[in-house]
Amino acid sequence: MADDSQRDRVMAECLTKPGSVEDYPFGDEVAVFKVAGKMFALVPLGASPESISLKCDPDLAVDLRGRYDAITPGYHLNKRHWNSVTLDGTVPEEELLELIDHSYDLVVARLTKAQRSELLP
Repeated sequence: MADDSQRDRVMAECLTKPGSVEDYPFGDEVAVFKVAGKMFALVPLGASPESISLKCDPDLAVDLRGRYDAITPGYHLNKRHWNSVTLDGTVPEEELLELIDHSYDLVVARLTKAQRSELLP
Protein backbone atom coordinates (compact mmCIF):
# COMPACT_ATOMS: atom_id res chain seq x y z
CA MET A 1 0.00 0.00 0.00
CA ALA A 2 1.34 3.43 -0.95
CA ASP A 3 1.97 5.96 1.76
CA ASP A 4 4.03 9.09 2.28
CA SER A 5 6.97 6.99 3.43
CA GLN A 6 7.44 5.36 0.01
CA ARG A 7 7.24 8.73 -1.73
CA ASP A 8 9.64 10.15 0.85
CA ARG A 9 12.05 7.24 0.25
CA VAL A 10 12.10 7.71 -3.53
CA MET A 11 12.59 11.45 -3.12
CA ALA A 12 15.45 10.85 -0.69
CA GLU A 13 16.97 8.34 -3.12
CA CYS A 14 16.87 10.92 -5.91
CA LEU A 15 18.80 13.34 -3.73
CA THR A 16 21.58 10.81 -3.06
CA LYS A 17 22.73 11.03 -6.69
CA PRO A 18 25.87 13.14 -7.24
CA GLY A 19 24.93 16.68 -8.26
CA SER A 20 21.20 16.09 -7.77
CA VAL A 21 19.06 19.06 -6.81
CA GLU A 22 15.38 19.32 -5.95
CA ASP A 23 13.58 22.10 -7.80
CA TYR A 24 10.01 23.35 -8.26
CA PRO A 25 9.90 24.89 -11.76
CA PHE A 26 6.24 23.91 -12.23
CA GLY A 27 5.04 25.20 -8.85
CA ASP A 28 4.74 23.67 -5.40
CA GLU A 29 2.78 20.64 -6.65
CA VAL A 30 5.69 18.79 -8.34
CA ALA A 31 9.19 18.12 -7.01
CA VAL A 32 11.61 17.94 -9.94
CA PHE A 33 14.99 16.29 -9.51
CA LYS A 34 17.73 17.51 -11.81
CA VAL A 35 21.39 16.91 -12.48
CA ALA A 36 23.31 19.66 -14.30
CA GLY A 37 19.97 21.37 -14.94
CA LYS A 38 18.44 18.30 -16.66
CA MET A 39 15.40 16.51 -15.24
CA PHE A 40 15.64 12.85 -14.28
CA ALA A 41 12.65 12.48 -11.94
CA LEU A 42 9.35 14.21 -11.19
CA VAL A 43 7.30 13.52 -8.09
CA PRO A 44 3.80 15.00 -7.79
CA LEU A 45 3.14 16.12 -4.22
CA GLY A 46 -0.23 15.59 -2.62
CA ALA A 47 -1.51 13.70 -5.65
CA SER A 48 -3.34 10.45 -5.26
CA PRO A 49 -2.27 7.90 -6.18
CA GLU A 50 1.33 8.78 -5.44
CA SER A 51 3.76 8.35 -8.30
CA ILE A 52 7.17 9.17 -9.74
CA SER A 53 8.03 9.82 -13.38
CA LEU A 54 11.43 8.67 -14.62
CA LYS A 55 13.39 8.76 -17.86
CA CYS A 56 13.77 5.34 -19.41
CA ASP A 57 15.35 3.67 -22.42
CA PRO A 58 12.45 3.31 -24.92
CA ASP A 59 12.80 -0.48 -25.30
CA LEU A 60 12.99 -1.01 -21.55
CA ALA A 61 10.04 1.35 -21.07
CA VAL A 62 7.82 -0.84 -23.25
CA ASP A 63 8.98 -3.99 -21.45
CA LEU A 64 8.27 -2.49 -18.01
CA ARG A 65 4.81 -1.33 -19.07
CA GLY A 66 4.04 -4.89 -20.13
CA ARG A 67 5.22 -6.37 -16.84
CA TYR A 68 3.66 -3.92 -14.37
CA ASP A 69 0.21 -2.32 -14.40
CA ALA A 70 1.69 0.41 -12.16
CA ILE A 71 4.10 1.54 -14.92
CA THR A 72 2.52 3.65 -17.65
CA PRO A 73 3.73 6.11 -20.28
CA GLY A 74 4.97 9.33 -18.68
CA TYR A 75 2.14 11.65 -17.65
CA HIS A 76 2.50 14.99 -19.50
CA LEU A 77 5.94 13.87 -20.73
CA ASN A 78 7.45 12.34 -23.86
CA LYS A 79 5.80 8.93 -23.67
CA ARG A 80 8.64 7.25 -25.57
CA HIS A 81 11.31 8.29 -23.05
CA TRP A 82 9.43 8.63 -19.76
CA ASN A 83 7.49 6.26 -17.52
CA SER A 84 5.22 7.11 -14.62
CA VAL A 85 5.31 4.60 -11.77
CA THR A 86 2.39 4.45 -9.37
CA LEU A 87 3.74 3.94 -5.85
CA ASP A 88 1.25 1.27 -4.88
CA GLY A 89 3.78 -1.36 -3.83
CA THR A 90 3.35 -3.58 -6.90
CA VAL A 91 6.75 -2.62 -8.34
CA PRO A 92 9.37 -4.12 -5.99
CA GLU A 93 11.27 -1.39 -4.18
CA GLU A 94 14.62 -2.77 -5.37
CA GLU A 95 13.48 -2.46 -8.99
CA LEU A 96 12.08 1.02 -8.35
CA LEU A 97 15.48 2.10 -6.99
CA GLU A 98 17.14 0.60 -10.08
CA LEU A 99 14.78 2.63 -12.28
CA ILE A 100 15.80 5.81 -10.45
CA ASP A 101 19.46 4.90 -11.07
CA HIS A 102 18.69 4.17 -14.73
CA SER A 103 16.96 7.53 -15.20
CA TYR A 104 19.83 9.41 -13.57
CA ASP A 105 22.42 7.48 -15.61
CA LEU A 106 20.61 8.26 -18.88
CA VAL A 107 20.76 11.98 -18.12
CA VAL A 108 24.39 11.91 -16.96
CA ALA A 109 25.42 10.01 -20.11
CA ARG A 110 24.18 12.93 -22.23
CA LEU A 111 26.16 15.54 -20.29
CA THR A 112 29.45 16.87 -21.56
CA LYS A 113 32.64 15.24 -20.34
CA ALA A 114 33.38 18.37 -18.28
CA GLN A 115 29.93 18.26 -16.63
CA ARG A 116 30.34 14.54 -15.84
CA SER A 117 33.78 15.10 -14.32
CA GLU A 118 32.32 17.76 -11.99
CA LEU A 119 29.88 15.17 -10.59
CA LEU A 120 32.59 12.72 -9.56
CA PRO A 121 34.90 13.59 -6.67
